[in-house]
Amino acid sequence: MEKADICVHFLLGKALQKVNQVSKSKLSPYGVTPVQYALLRQLWRKDGQFSFELAERLLLDSATITGIIDRLEQNGFIERRVDSNDRRNKLVFLTERGKSLEVPLCQKMDEMNEEVMSSLKVEEIQRFKRILYDIGIANK
Repeated sequence: MEKADICVHFLLGKALQKVNQVSKSKLSPYGVTPVQYALLRQLWRKDGQFSFELAERLLLDSATITGIIDRLEQNGFIERRVDSNDRRNKLVFLTERGKSLEVPLCQKMDEMNEEVMSSLKVEEIQRFKRILYDIGIANK
């Protein structure tokens, strides 16, 4: 069978499988999953966010984001604090442990990107990312 004849679903699935495998191997020594890394990355950019903001930025539903936050909090990477403007709401903040992971985890994810895209040229990587964005995010 020619590569062009293979179903897009199958190809994307196999690519995702490879990326997940490499990501998990890079992050697991730190006790973090790829989706937890994505949430931490949002907090490294702007600490002290509401869970609904994080869910919106990561395109996740409220039940999923709650589970991710729960696990990160249990592992001591983040903490919830009462919003001083409205005590009914809580903001999510990094702990010192969570802050300390920024450099090593970003380095590991850079390594993952390099590893899974090592056969592509810079222009191909940029185009590939645009295509993935168009398929997964822009068409929502």
